[in-house]
Amino acid sequence: MAKVTIRYWAAAREAAGISEEFLEAVSLADALDAAVARRTAGSRLPEIFARSSFLIDANPVGRAAKESIMLDDGMVIEVLPPFAGG
Repeated sequence: MAKVTIRYWAAAREAAGISEEFLEAVSLADALDAAVARRTAGSRLPEIFARSSFLIDANPVGRAAKESIMLDDGMVIEVLPPFAGG
């Protein structure tokens, strides 16, 4: 398991209730699941994740399957929800 940081921006920060957190995960999918598991029932975080873009160490994830994106120690995942105003 890799020790990673998740940084939340805009609506993701509001849904998470924090601006960043540290957790252990093997893949991006595992990290997102772990973040959701830390929240109470009814959290909007899963909905935000479904609409968000992700950067890992400043590199866009794009449409790659989240299960296929393996993480290494020290990586930073940034959650970028859609921003208004296009």
